[in-house]
Amino acid sequence: MSNAEDHHGTRRDFIYYATAGAGAVITGAAVWPLVNQMNPSADVLALASIRVDVADVAPGTQLTVLWQGKPVFIRRRTEAEITAAREVDVAALPDPLANNDNLTGAEPATDENRTLDEAGEWMVQMGVCTHLGCVPLGDGAGDFGGWFCPCHGSHYDTAGRIRKGPAPRNLPVPTASFVDDTTLQLG
Repeated sequence: MSNAEDHHGTRRDFIYYATAGAGAVITGAAVWPLVNQMNPSADVLALASIRVDVADVAPGTQLTVLWQGKPVFIRRRTEAEITAAREVDVAALPDPLANNDNLTGAEPATDENRTLDEAGEWMVQMGVCTHLGCVPLGDGAGDFGGWFCPCHGSHYDTAGRIRKGPAPRNLPVPTASFVDDTTLQLG
């Protein structure tokens, strides 16, 4: 009699394990599409990194490109703009932090910490006001020769640092680097 009871016990265990395994597979098959839909779409992944030709950007002008659904200002600054930006006392700024994705901590908002190259000629930053997300006007606009947000009156200097107005932070500096002499990569 004990052999028959052992046989039923192992058969019962097999049925429990098979049912639990089938339930796990069915649950996974039902949940996977819900989780997978939260992954970024192909068009978003395609914009994760873009290359921009900056060969035609003359000193004193800027190029605006769209990256990850937001405008990015790429400005080639003049010697006068670089000098003006480097003479600013960082301690006197409303936001003394660099807000630069290429840096790893709370570095000060010096011009050197916010520009792309050592000479300070190339300034790359997100073109979204940090107050309410408007797009500031460039090409020397505002009281400090940089950018001006006409919506609420935020003034940014030639290094994209907030100098006057309601904006709480400097314009963010995205991850960017030169691939070659005339090609800039964002992301």
